[in-house]
Amino acid sequence: MIMKIAFFVAKQYDEDFFNEANKNFKFTVKYFSERLSIDTVIMASGFDAVCAFVNDDINKEVILKLEEQNIGLIAMRCSGYNNIDMKAALNKIRITRVPAYSPYAVAEHALALIMSLNRKTHKAYNRTRESNFSIKGLLGFDLNGKKAGVIGTGKIGRIFIRIVKGLGMDVVAYDPYPNKSYADGLGFTYVELDELYKSSDIISLHCPLTNDTFHLIDKDAVSLMKKNVMLINTSRGGLIDTKALVDSLKEGKVGYVGLDVYEEEENFFFEDHSDSIVTDDILARLQTFNNVLITSHQAFFTKEALGNISFTTLSNIKEYQAGSTLSNEICYHCDQN
Repeated sequence: MIMKIAFFVAKQYDEDFFNEANKNFKFTVKYFSERLSIDTVIMASGFDAVCAFVNDDINKEVILKLEEQNIGLIAMRCSGYNNIDMKAALNKIRITRVPAYSPYAVAEHALALIMSLNRKTHKAYNRTRESNFSIKGLLGFDLNGKKAGVIGTGKIGRIFIRIVKGLGMDVVAYDPYPNKSYADGLGFTYVELDELYKSSDIISLHCPLTNDTFHLIDKDAVSLMKKNVMLINTSRGGLIDTKALVDSLKEGKVGYVGLDVYEEEENFFFEDHSDSIVTDDILARLQTFNNVLITSHQAFFTKEALGNISFTTLSNIKEYQAGSTLSNEICYHCDQN
């Protein structure tokens, strides 16, 4: 039997990479531009599996509707799954993900945000295009000798540490499951969160969004940080209490912010809203700060990453079709999200 897959919130780049990968699998795939939600779940009728992304709304009602339509698998083409009601899916629909596609892509994008914020290359680019060659207001600082605080030392966090160590930065890290042998080998130190907040010049987030990490960066956390600290988030928007972040920017406590993710991004990111008004007051306020740089969840967006995402996602579906053990299955019992 040829598996039929309903592919939600599909962009042209998704189609290009998945069509190429599907030459090895020969599934029947239909691409929908719409997000998976209670309003669009009916589109999955007649399919065997759905392929979803980080901004799809896979709540309890959607899970129940998918079950009614005999959908047996949700194949996430990403690593995160905090947008899924895992408890509702228990014993109803199996769920797979792509745990690692290109940790280099995300770690390198975090560095790009740091470099741009520090040396203001995005501002210089706009100036010189208008023949303004003044360097006033573009003053940066040496990264060499500064301290980076890294929250989360999984694959992405470790690669990020290697990168900033190569720039001559000192590194402290926090992880609830520290790998001390790795820390000794690379030359960084695990510390408690409070110490990391107090001592770091740059703080970069590389951890998943869970109940424990929701609003990890809040008013209290910011109060412990150095004045003019730089905050970088390429992980999940919910790690930061954005209202508290705006307040800290207004007060001049936080000096630089680089965001590739945002708490309410599902209503804006990946779409062109240039001909409309941003109705999210907090996002609109963030955009007014000249020391804030926002990118639209593009940290993963490299050729290598998209190739790995498409192949792994389709491999997950192939395992499901064959009745094999699902190598990348996630479940409520395994991770009570």
